[in-house]
Amino acid sequence: MLYSELAETFDRLESTSSRLEMTDILAAFLKTADRSELRSIVYLSQGKLHPDFVPGVLGMADRLVLRAIAFTSGTPEDKVEKMWVETGDPGNVAESLISRKKQMTLFSEDLTVERVVKGLTAIQDADGKDSQERKMKTLANMLHDSGPLEARYLCRTVTGRMRVGAADMTILDALAIAFSTKEDRPAIERAFNITCDIGLVAETIATGGMDAIRAIDVSVGSPVKVMLAERLPSVAQIVERMGGRCAIEYKYDGIRVQAHIGKDGVRLFSRRLEDLTSNFPDIAEELRRTCRYGEAIIEGECVAIDPDTGNMLPFQNVTHRRKKHGMDEAVKEVPVRIFMFDCLYRDGEDMTSSPYLDRRAALETGFEIGGAVQMTTMRIVESEEEGEDFFSSAVASRCEGIMAKSIESDSVYRAGNRGFLWIKYKKDYQQALTDSFDLAVVGAFYGMGKRAGRYGALLMAAYDQETCRFETVCKLGTGFDDAFLDGMPALLDGTLSETKPADVDAEMVPDVWFEPAVVLEVVAAEITLSPIHTAARDVIKDGAGLGIRFPRFTGRVRDDKSPEQCTTVGEIVDMYGMQAHDSDGLSE
Repeated sequence: MLYSELAETFDRLESTSSRLEMTDILAAFLKTADRSELRSIVYLSQGKLHPDFVPGVLGMADRLVLRAIAFTSGTPEDKVEKMWVETGDPGNVAESLISRKKQMTLFSEDLTVERVVKGLTAIQDADGKDSQERKMKTLANMLHDSGPLEARYLCRTVTGRMRVGAADMTILDALAIAFSTKEDRPAIERAFNITCDIGLVAETIATGGMDAIRAIDVSVGSPVKVMLAERLPSVAQIVERMGGRCAIEYKYDGIRVQAHIGKDGVRLFSRRLEDLTSNFPDIAEELRRTCRYGEAIIEGECVAIDPDTGNMLPFQNVTHRRKKHGMDEAVKEVPVRIFMFDCLYRDGEDMTSSPYLDRRAALETGFEIGGAVQMTTMRIVESEEEGEDFFSSAVASRCEGIMAKSIESDSVYRAGNRGFLWIKYKKDYQQALTDSFDLAVVGAFYGMGKRAGRYGALLMAAYDQETCRFETVCKLGTGFDDAFLDGMPALLDGTLSETKPADVDAEMVPDVWFEPAVVLEVVAAEITLSPIHTAARDVIKDGAGLGIRFPRFTGRVRDDKSPEQCTTVGEIVDMYGMQAHDSDGLSE
């Protein structure tokens, strides 16, 4: 397939904000595409070459891309850079300068999807001496044989700005329409949730149909999307919702990891599919040593431990293990334990369809418990009083709170889903609001006074799973210390957007737009109806969305979460319903 056909589809996707229209565009294209290229097509539509859990990240600095554009188009580099400063997007610069006449020269060759994948792979894998020069020339070679539209998307792909609206859920909808029916959509989504590989799902359904999709199993090496919990505002309501009897575990203040233990070793994945094995080499080694199974997939929380007292330390301490250098020293300075709480797979058996207590028993019998490998503290409670007593002991043990879990026969592991089989309750819930929020940065406002010359406030958004868009909930300007303010450009400027991103729904207009990428933890006083924020617009009251009042940054950058894993609009609606409302007044 010619890359121009794919670029034209990207352009059509980018030109609409309607998810239904995007789905129809993708479905029509995927249905006619060469099935041997479907994996690559799906990955490229998200600006990737492979699933997120596969090592290797595409990335070229803007100025290196500008050099390739100048080299190919014969335009002076200073002029190319001036155009970039004006537009902020190397893709638009390339589109303006790359002439179609280049494709008509005797020395050109077809720019196919296969050739683009090979070129992008070479750019990704380039390392060592002269790697930057090799990346530049590889891109220039592809640009030489591209037209303006192909040039736009090539440059956006290598700079990480490829957001044309092809979110996971939109692609899954398109696959159902193209190769099956809407009734099969849940089975298609489950295949994605237990593999985290949307390219594999696309190829499987196109070549083998739904029988092949249903045959996909959990396997070591392919992360499973994590199960998530709902919230309730009191222990009494939790116990009642669980039918008067449930298991309650300590909720630890650490990093959630999914460990894949196999014959070739152990890999630890974060909830956003980042490989954390190098950050916790001691935990990986201990899991392999203590595991009695040949293969297993387990989940646990990695928690920092005070080496002098043995007490658990807050989340900020375990993040020191995320350093890329000096790991031997970090292991000594910040010892870590893993508290296991679930078993998803063991020696050929998919445990996700087994009840919770069976999965927990598989952990207890399958591992030598002790030292750095522990089980979460758990108790089965049968009353509100027992639940409150357990909650108090969790807080006294320096935990965030508790996690209540159903022990009924249907208490399966619902990969990638949130529901009342698990309910979390944190000590923060005893305050005015029911939880903190993990929100995506979508814009910034320039500061005044002491913050002049820096970003002074940020526009924050929640994720709407129905529309696959980010909807604003607050303007965040408190909780920033000087170090964070100074570091904002380095944290955010790699996601600058010249215009409002297609997947952002906002009425408030910041000085600078950002592609949703960075997630921050925020606390606030309450959730209110808002005339200016777009989250849940018209859901509670016509013409009003939901906003959070008096937001404050906690100091925690959630680099363990992708933007699509931030707090959802649906969650905010539920949390609003958990509050006591004295009036229906609107708040900014």
